[in-house]
Amino acid sequence: MAADQFALGTSFGMHSLPLLRQGETRSISAENPTGARGAGGRATDGPGAVPARHLGHGWKISPCILLGPWEKAVLADVEGPGVLQHFWITTDKPNWRKIALRIWWDGEETPSVEVPLGDFFAQGWNEHAAVSSVPVAVNPRGGLNCYWPMPFRRHARVEVENLTEDGLGMFFYQITYTLMDVPPDAGTFHAQFRRTNPLPRREVYRLLDGVEGHGHYVGTYVGWQTNNAGWWGEGELKFYMDGDGEFPTICGTGTEDYFGGAWAFEDPPGTYVTYTTPYLGFHQHVGGDGQTRQGRRFGLYRWHLPDPIIFHEDLRITMQALGIAPERGGVGRYWPLQDDICSVAFWYQTEPHAAFPALPSAEELEII
Repeated sequence: MAADQFALGTSFGMHSLPLLRQGETRSISAENPTGARGAGGRATDGPGAVPARHLGHGWKISPCILLGPWEKAVLADVEGPGVLQHFWITTDKPNWRKIALRIWWDGEETPSVEVPLGDFFAQGWNEHAAVSSVPVAVNPRGGLNCYWPMPFRRHARVEVENLTEDGLGMFFYQITYTLMDVPPDAGTFHAQFRRTNPLPRREVYRLLDGVEGHGHYVGTYVGWQTNNAGWWGEGELKFYMDGDGEFPTICGTGTEDYFGGAWAFEDPPGTYVTYTTPYLGFHQHVGGDGQTRQGRRFGLYRWHLPDPIIFHEDLRITMQALGIAPERGGVGRYWPLQDDICSVAFWYQTEPHAAFPALPSAEELEII
């Protein structure tokens, strides 16, 4: 299948809606855990059995699953070729950092996606923050949606794991996919989580490291907690690729610049203004206006959809945590920060991929 045909088969913009496509659409949920044709709504037992006791078979008997202590649950186990097209998930907000989301492609040993559930949807602080973007949408009151196209050739496996000793209650999900041919030049989807709390003084935050192969980088989510008062976003993001040594090929001019904002996201000065757009956003601010408080928390994203960053051999991304300290006469100086920073990096690449750093434990992921 040609790449342009694959694009038409996975993209449904207004201009292409009249074009009839090849493939078979399927959807997996607790009401149809295999996605098989004609297999939906057949459950005779489940969390909805009592509310539906007067209605009978086929009336929302199994709308969700229950995640018990340390439990793993396979959400999707699909034979290819095909492409996962949409995830919708919801569970209680306190669970967002207690659940790991993992995805494997084509029988690989280590997952290509390994991220705490909330962070995958740009919700790193267990606080709902609306996102209205192209690949990710987060809606009231915690409807988590993603539209990253995820092609696979032989097999796709999606799993969640309760990382705690607590029962987490109801977990709702629906995963829509199409069985279709996948061109040989289609890369597989990857997402990697990192957190450093606190960042050691004068060290840069490593957003992504050790990526090997040919691919393109498509997105960044950052959750940032300030451990000092004052402005925190003066640092540069740097992309080292294809053999770069001490100095990068791509070097930004400041944190708020990379995420599409300017002048500390303030308008008027002293008042943060959040925004969410199709490709970038400063969508979350928790903890009061102005720069005089410590312990504020922020969420930021940038999706490189119209401007993917292409690499052929390797990729490394760093981010400086840099503030400005006032001095006499009103002249400031850069001040390296020791903040709590987490991130998710999103990219496509050829397989095999390098192994990820170990996902932190539930205690290390905890938000205090």
